[in-house]
Amino acid sequence: MTMTSHETADHGSRTRRWLDRLSHSKRAMWVLFGASFAETLVVPIPIEVILIPFMAANRARLWTIAAVVTLGCLIASVVGYGVGLLVFETLGQQLIDAMGWNEGMDRFRTLFDDYGFWAIVVVGVLPIPFQVALLGAGAASYPMLWFLLAALLARGTRYFGLALLVHLFGERASDLWHRHKLSASLIAGGLALAIFAAVRALG
Repeated sequence: MTMTSHETADHGSRTRRWLDRLSHSKRAMWVLFGASFAETLVVPIPIEVILIPFMAANRARLWTIAAVVTLGCLIASVVGYGVGLLVFETLGQQLIDAMGWNEGMDRFRTLFDDYGFWAIVVVGVLPIPFQVALLGAGAASYPMLWFLLAALLARGTRYFGLALLVHLFGERASDLWHRHKLSASLIAGGLALAIFAAVRALG
């Protein structure tokens, strides 16, 4: 159902009021940490929906915000990895089926067979559910430290990249992200594969 202009304006006003309350809350960083944790594991809504406006309203804390959501993502990544490592055939596969991630898992496995570490990085920046990388790496018993490094590289690039976008463009950052998020993801994924190819060639 399409919202009327009045409903859209009202929704935008409620969102701004919520963000304003969050900005003045002592629990703001915990809320963002929890949102990042939840999005990394199961929530299908991109955290950028609230993260970019919050960053724009709190530019003095940009890098702290990016660090907090990165940490939330990394801790959730460990949980997802553990599910893949310990109970992939039961809980892991049930989660994949319930969330419709089967196609994403197939893509990840293809990348993982060829690129290993860099497959995790690429999935972390491409529009493929990152959850498949957590579960797939755990199911393959991929070394935990390398997995965390790949997750940090992928998601740190994502969140600190958003902070840089807000630092440079302020409130325009949200519109820029909505218009160019797919092309930016493809460029970042291609860059990660190019770096992998260069490293392998030099090695």
